[in-house]
Amino acid sequence: MRLSLREVCLRFGGVQALDSVSFDVEPGSVHAVIGPNGAGKSSCFNAISGLYAVAGSIRLGDRELTGLPPHTIAGLGVARAFQNIALGGADTVLDNLMVARHHLTRAGFAATALNLRRVRREESRHRRRVAEIAEFTGLADELHRPVAELPYGVRKRVEFARALAAEPRVLLLDEPVAGMTHHEKAATVALIRRTRESLGVSVVLVEHDMPLVMGLADRITVLDFGRVIADGPPDHVRTHPDVLRSYLGEHS
Repeated sequence: MRLSLREVCLRFGGVQALDSVSFDVEPGSVHAVIGPNGAGKSSCFNAISGLYAVAGSIRLGDRELTGLPPHTIAGLGVARAFQNIALGGADTVLDNLMVARHHLTRAGFAATALNLRRVRREESRHRRRVAEIAEFTGLADELHRPVAELPYGVRKRVEFARALAAEPRVLLLDEPVAGMTHHEKAATVALIRRTRESLGVSVVLVEHDMPLVMGLADRITVLDFGRVIADGPPDHVRTHPDVLRSYLGEHS
């Protein structure tokens, strides 16, 4: 399902964070959004997630996302893993992944409070699915450990897995390899590829590791001062004169 941004604008007072941003994320692709610090990358993710009210249009397939609250957008198939790990540290990996299933839960408050059989059956289904996702992401042995006990790289993987547990069509990854070792980066890249190839999920990532981006992304959108200055496959972006000037700091 295609994610499309058209003329998306976002202003904070006198600062134009996003200025007529337009690009498409094709179904089942890996799409990178890159640019210097302050270019508008996180603002773009926040706009897609519904955290900011924006002008313009953001669509997932034929559904308009602009103006919808974040939980509704999540329910339509957009999930996000954050740059700064946002997990319940005292809770287990299982508990953190189960939180992401909340919007998929059909049981109401009264049925849950009464612990009806159908509620127990539904929870069992969610737990089985979470166990599958843990296996897929290499976390099966960590399911019952508190997140606070896990090393940084594993906690980043839990953040990734929690987003997958929401059953997204589009997965937003904000600096997924930041702070990782070389081995952890390689494992995360492999996981992103498996997510696209095995699950058919479109992946949109913000990342500063340029060799990683160039080797992983099918298409790259480059932002500078809130505007799109280049958009295309890696070979096109790598040699684009505006990218060389504004992003890499080179001058003609």
